[in-house]
Amino acid sequence: MKLLIDILGWIGSAEVILAYALNSYQRVKSDSLVFQLLNLTGGIFLIIYTVYYQAFASTFINIVWVIIAVSAIVRALIKK
Repeated sequence: MKLLIDILGWIGSAEVILAYALNSYQRVKSDSLVFQLLNLTGGIFLIIYTVYYQAFASTFINIVWVIIAVSAIVRALIKK
């Protein structure tokens, strides 16, 4: 189980960094579905990781990260 949690943590970290890099280098826009899904899944994986390791300060920031991603996705879907 620990190995799976560690893998999820690394994937989540990579997804959040990738989303930031793609946006910073103007490869994706911040309102794109790709950007928001990378942030959403990355945040969820990091929540799982931080809860497992009881790093609750990091869990909190990732919960906020996911809430922002979900609300942005919902807003984008409503606009379409």
